[in-house]
Amino acid sequence: MRVTSVTASAFDLATKALDPPFAIVDLDAFDANAADLARRADGKPIRVVSKSVRCRYLLERVLAKPGFTGLMSYSLAEAVWHVERGTSDDIVVAYPTADHGALRALAADEGARAAITIMVDSTEHLDLVDAALGHDHPEIRVCLELDASFRPLRGVHIGTRRSPVFTARQAAELAKKIVARKGFRLVGIMAYEGQIAGLPDIAGSAPKNAIVGMLQRRSAAELVERRGAAVAAVRAVADLEFVNGGGSGSVESTGADASVTEIAAGSGLIGPTLFDGYSRFHPKPAALFALSVVRRPTRKIATLFAGGYVASGPAESSRLPSPYLPEGLSLLGLEGAGEVQTPVTGKAARSLRIGDRVWFRHAKAGELAERFTEYHIVVGSTVERTVPTFRGDGKSFG
Repeated sequence: MRVTSVTASAFDLATKALDPPFAIVDLDAFDANAADLARRADGKPIRVVSKSVRCRYLLERVLAKPGFTGLMSYSLAEAVWHVERGTSDDIVVAYPTADHGALRALAADEGARAAITIMVDSTEHLDLVDAALGHDHPEIRVCLELDASFRPLRGVHIGTRRSPVFTARQAAELAKKIVARKGFRLVGIMAYEGQIAGLPDIAGSAPKNAIVGMLQRRSAAELVERRGAAVAAVRAVADLEFVNGGGSGSVESTGADASVTEIAAGSGLIGPTLFDGYSRFHPKPAALFALSVVRRPTRKIATLFAGGYVASGPAESSRLPSPYLPEGLSLLGLEGAGEVQTPVTGKAARSLRIGDRVWFRHAKAGELAERFTEYHIVVGSTVERTVPTFRGDGKSFG
């Protein structure tokens, strides 16, 4: 579903002194999305997924709001940096690390060790930490990752390929091994249901949507039982501080799981195009980028400078940026969004002139920040401030 609540002229007025390409964040839309996420969570705290935002100003802003607590970073180096900068003192690293330098930085900083929890799903991860730090290292906080994918039939795997720990028995066995290892403290469990949180249910044909909806309902029901059993089994071994689950697309079903104590979410703050196809919520487009018209090769086509900001994932059209404003524009199927030029066509293209702007939305939430060193924060018809992205802070954690 295409969501348009503003006009191009409002953004053009706010940014008239800027030369494209540049990126903005509509602060009213960002704040509205944050409020909607908190409403959907219905009282359960939301841990903010930093990779979906990648801007300290925005992370600090949402963490100051009721209903949000702590960060989920996507690398240990990023987590250490956030502690150093004071962004948060409660950070879970969502992915296991093999970064020896970051592990040494973690071990050397008492404040970082108290704030950061690393992810493990096997004893090999513990072995790697020992190899990086030696066997007498300070205590490291760890979170056990449970695979939350759906396996309705033998050999069928629906969901992201993450942890090898699938059953309550496997979780308990690993928990016992963690607890027995010197230098580690098991404090949490995470289970990310990507097949629900990251899969739109109204983005395809009616038959496809019906199948997706059915699979998501079955998956959610299965996961409530399995995750609950795993959490109970691990709690019998370790005193857990948190059980994390979900994502922006599964806030309701994850929050309804009694075993979950907090919900991870981030993309819902930004509202990228991949989140247009959900029946459960409709985030406002908060992050946009502007390109300039530099050619008019035909009466029906306007060619823009740059714009090839393609999102990660399967190589398909859904990963391309989408023209947003003015309405009535589309990419060319045989050219798409290019490194140095992006042609657009459609009814609105006929009225575009050299120097005019076209506003785009990115397919994924945080990846736009990898293309720009700063976000211009727009409130109404003015740029309230300009803030660095992670790139603008001189950091790249991918």
